[in-house]
Amino acid sequence: MTLSSAPPTPAAPEQAASAVPLPAAAAGPRPDRPCVTELRLSAFAGHRRATFPLGPLTLFAGPSGSGKSRALQAYEALARLGGGAELAEVFPDPVACVPERARPDAQWRRGFRIGCTADGPEGPVRLDVAVQAEPELRIVGERLASGGLVLLETALRDPRRPVVQAAWHTAGATPVTRGPLPDDRLGTALLPLRVAGKTDGQRRVLAAAEQMVVALRSVFACDPSPGRMRAPVPLGAGRLLPDCGNLADVLWRTRAECGRRHALLTAAVAAGCPGQVVDLLADPLGDGTVRALLDRGDGQRTPLKLLGDGELRYVALALVLLTGPGVLEVDPAGEVPAALQTLTVLADGFDRRMDRRQVQELLRLAARMCERGHIRLVGAMSEVPRAAGADGVTVVDLSA
Repeated sequence: MTLSSAPPTPAAPEQAASAVPLPAAAAGPRPDRPCVTELRLSAFAGHRRATFPLGPLTLFAGPSGSGKSRALQAYEALARLGGGAELAEVFPDPVACVPERARPDAQWRRGFRIGCTADGPEGPVRLDVAVQAEPELRIVGERLASGGLVLLETALRDPRRPVVQAAWHTAGATPVTRGPLPDDRLGTALLPLRVAGKTDGQRRVLAAAEQMVVALRSVFACDPSPGRMRAPVPLGAGRLLPDCGNLADVLWRTRAECGRRHALLTAAVAAGCPGQVVDLLADPLGDGTVRALLDRGDGQRTPLKLLGDGELRYVALALVLLTGPGVLEVDPAGEVPAALQTLTVLADGFDRRMDRRQVQELLRLAARMCERGHIRLVGAMSEVPRAAGADGVTVVDLSA
C-alpha cells in the first residue's frame, strides 16, 4: 500500500469545507459529556479498514499479536495530538505504525491513517488523520466533519515547506477560509487560535473542534509496573503516574481526602487479594519517603512489596477506577468544567499476571464505575471475558 492510497485524499483548499455526503447521525439524545464512541484504523500497523465501536466499558480481547495494544496505541496517539503534542513526541518510531508490507509510492513515501468519532452535544463529530512516516514524519491530511459537512480539511501542497494548506467552514461573506497550518500538530487542536467565531459557520467549526478535543484530552494511559510499586517513594503531589510507581504517595493523599472512596478501595482490594484486608495504609518512614501496606486486622501489616505482581496490578487498577483527574497525572481541558468531561482510562494488559477471580472482580468494579458516566475504560485482555454480552460492556474480539 502506498502513501497515496493509505491517507485520505484531501480536497483542494477551495473545495474543502463544502457539503459532502456523510453518514447521517442517528436520532436520539446526545451525551452531555463528549466521549469517543468509535476508533478507526484505516491503515495502522496490522490493522486495515478497521472500525471499532467504543462504549463506556470496552475490552479488546485476543491472543498476542492480534492488534490489541496497537488499537490502544492509536487511541492514545489521538489523545496526545488532541492535547497539542508534537507529532514526533507522539510517534517516536513512526515506521513501526506503517501497515505491514506497505510499499512506498514514486516519491518513496509511506504512512498510516487513524481516526475517531466523538459524540456529544454537537452530535457525532468525525476526525481522520493521515500521517506520512517516510521519508520524514508529518501530517499530510486531516478532516473534521459533522452533520454531513466537512468543517476542516488540510492537504500537503509543497513538500519543501513544513506546513499544510487548510480550509475551514465560514458560511459568511466568504464561505471558506484558507490558511497554512503546521504539519507537525493536529489542526483541530489549533482551530481556536485561528477561527474568530464571528459567523454561525465559524461557531459551528469551533464547537465541533472543542467537542473533539475535550473528548480526546481527558485520557489516562495506565500500565502498572509492580517492580516500581514495591519500593518506598518520596512524598510528592500525590498524582498517580501511568506506571503507578508512586502508588504509596497517592494513598497517603487519598486516604485523608476522601474516606468514603478509600473505603470502597479497601473493599475492592479485600475482594481481590488473598487473606483478610481491613485497610490500605501509607506509612511514612521518617526520611521523606512513604511505603504502602495492607492492614490484616489482627495487628499484622503486610508491606505491598511482599505482594505478587498480579496483586499489585490489581490494587493499582482498582485505585485508578475509583479516583479521578484530580488524582491521576492527566491534562484535561482546563477551560471546560469537570462536570462536562469524562475521564477515559486506557489499560493495556488489563488482565496481565492476574488470576481469573481478580479479573472478574476488577471487571465488576469497572462496570459499576463506568455506569455512572464520569469514567470510561478501554482495556486489552488476552481472552474474551465472561462479561462479554453484559449490559454496558463492549467486547472487540480480535481472536478470529
